[in-house]
Formats: sequence, structure tokens, C-alpha cells
Amino acid sequence: MSTGIEIIKNPSGITDVPGFEAAGVACDIREIADGRLDMGLIYSKERCSTAGVFTKNDVKAAPVILGQETLNRDKGIHAVIINSGNANACTGKQGFVDCEEMLNEGCRKLKIGVDNILVASTGRIGRLMPMANIKKGIALAVEAKSAEAKSGHDCATAILTSDTCSKLFSVKFDHEGKAVHLGGIVKGAGMIQPDMATMLAFIVSDIKSSSTLLHSMLSDAVGSSFNSISIDGDMSTNDTVLLLGNGVSGVDLDLGDGALKNKFLKALRLVSSHLAEKIVADGERITKVVNLSIKNAKEASDAEKVARCVANSLLVKTSWFGSDPNWGRLIDAAGYAMVGIEVDKLDVYYDDILIFQQGEYVESNLLKCGEIVSRRKFSITLDLNIGKSEFEMLTTDLSMGYVDFNKSE
Repeated sequence: MSTGIEIIKNPSGITDVPGFEAAGVACDIREIADGRLDMGLIYSKERCSTAGVFTKNDVKAAPVILGQETLNRDKGIHAVIINSGNANACTGKQGFVDCEEMLNEGCRKLKIGVDNILVASTGRIGRLMPMANIKKGIALAVEAKSAEAKSGHDCATAILTSDTCSKLFSVKFDHEGKAVHLGGIVKGAGMIQPDMATMLAFIVSDIKSSSTLLHSMLSDAVGSSFNSISIDGDMSTNDTVLLLGNGVSGVDLDLGDGALKNKFLKALRLVSSHLAEKIVADGERITKVVNLSIKNAKEASDAEKVARCVANSLLVKTSWFGSDPNWGRLIDAAGYAMVGIEVDKLDVYYDDILIFQQGEYVESNLLKCGEIVSRRKFSITLDLNIGKSEFEMLTTDLSMGYVDFNKSE
């Protein structure tokens, strides 16, 4: 790549990065024992500087609250335990007891301190954790952890819920003769709406850095990736994105020049954006992926408001499912963002085909726009022509299959 950042072919995510081990095992966390992988482990012998970005939902799961407290103490992280099948959210005092027991069990098996481990959970809300199975899973994961590619894939699989496939991405770049690696895994297919949705993302690197600098860079990368997607407009209780750096590359981000910081940030943005795209493409029973672009708004916040109103409109989403280029629904949704849109200056495009120009419908382009919205992937641009600010996000349609799938979930 011209940026000097190389995308790893056939990635294994966590285990593409030197110094990291992973595991994914089955311990029957779900009510129906089906043998699927449901306990993941990320481990580094070297203590990692770690940054985290979490859900802004007022209702936060126990692992999120305890994880935030651990990162605030900033003692360095060796391990992350991740389970699927149970969110450990809205589980009262017992939920915190169970989460602490998961931490303590991980400490005992890995021989590390309680400030050096994190837990992340995803799955059903409101059900207590099956702790006997959880403890069994932690023991199995610690025993199975390795730096092999299979272990990275198993970990990426173990964190899934309604996803149809595992999601991995890895890159590397050179700095003064030393290689720096970043590898990531993510889960998410439903309840996808910033801030971050029912998604767990774990990105690791062999960079050396302070947690403070990693947090600054992670916040930047999340803003343009995981916080710029929407499937169904719902925000979860468990959203977590973690970035860990174990330093084994010997490249020090804090001591590096601007060129190193810029390259690492570009690499982190690349990993984050590709993982975010994989979430959207695997949305629950979706049939369309839409790149929505708002241009020339007065303020960046205005562009974002318009994008979110359009992306989360049920009328807009269902028109996409029906392959109907219903530009009226787009404009209506943009209008209730209430950012001062002047309809006689507004242009609307499907891909590069103009359907609405400065207050007037371009009827002659309707058939072309109908062909575009029938595709699996297409773009929509709303050019407000009242400023210079922009915002982009990925979103999807909403299908009858989504309703059928979620009515009993």
C-alpha cells in the first residue's frame, strides 16, 4: 500500500501480533447446550498499556462498570476474558459478584493480579451467569491458549452471538527497521447504533505506548468507524472496544516523532474501519448496505444529526428493503434533524445520479435510481449546500427477516 501499511492476508486477528496468545473454547453458557465456542481469552505475558471506549447507555452491564474502574487504575493488563451467550446485564448485585468471580478465577489460573485482567460479556440481558460452566470455560481457555492462527480464529468465533461469521483484520508496518503489528476481532450484528451498539471489539498491537496516548488514538479511530455505523438504532448495555499494546516490537509511540504517531493512527483507523464494515455487512437479516454521506452542512454536528436521522428512519430503511428510491422519505428524515436545511438548496444523489435538485424532483432519473437501490451495496448523498462540514456513516435496510429473527430473541 502507498501508505506503507500492509494488510495481512488470511488474518488470525489477535495471534497475528507477536507476544499475544488467544483461545476459544466451549463451556455451554447458553440455556441450550449446543457445543458452540462461547468463551474467549486474549493473553500477553508482557503487561499491556490498555485503552477502552465503552457504551454511553445509562444502563451498563457489570463487566463494563468494573472494566472502566480497572482501566482507571492503569496497572497494565495481561488478559481479557470474553464470554458470549450471556450479557451479565441487569442482574443486580449478583451480576457484580459473578463478574468479580470471573476476574478472580482468571487471576488464579493465569497467576496475575486482579488489576491486570478484564472481562467482557455479550448475549442475553437479565439472566444470571452459569458460574460452574463459566469457571470450567476459563480453565479450558487458559489451558488452550496459544499463538497459533487457529487459536486466534477460535477466539474470534467464541465471542459471536447472532453473527453469521467471525470478523478479523490485521495490518503491519515498518518503522526504522522494526515491524509494528495490529490485529483485531469484533462481534456485532444487531442492536447496532452508536455509541457502538451490541458490539465487542478487541485490537492488539506490539507497540509500546502509554495508556493515555492509546486512549487518545482509540477515541479518534472509534469516532470514524464503530461510532459511524447503524443497523437498527438500538444501543446496548455492553458495548466495549479495547486497545492493548504489549511493547514487544521495541517501537515506542510516546518517544516517536509525528510520522510514527501518524502512521500508527492510520493503521488503527484502518483496522477499526474494516472491522466496523464487517459488522454492518453482517447485520441481522439485512439485504442492503448503504454508504450515507452528508455534505456541506453548517457544522459537523449538524451533518451527523442529519445522517443519524436518515440512517435510523424506519420508513427509509423499509423503502431500501423494497428497492424503492423514495427520496421523499430521505428528505423528511433529514428535515426533522432540525439543523436549518434549506430545501431549495438541497441536492440528493443515489450513487452519482441526481434525484432531487435544489427543491425539485428530477423525475427523469427515477428508473436509474431504482436500479441503484436494488443492489446489495449503494451510496446516498445529501448535499445541503449551506456550509462546508461533512459526515459519513454506514447503515442498512430493515427486512422482514430482521423482525422474524428478533421477535423471540
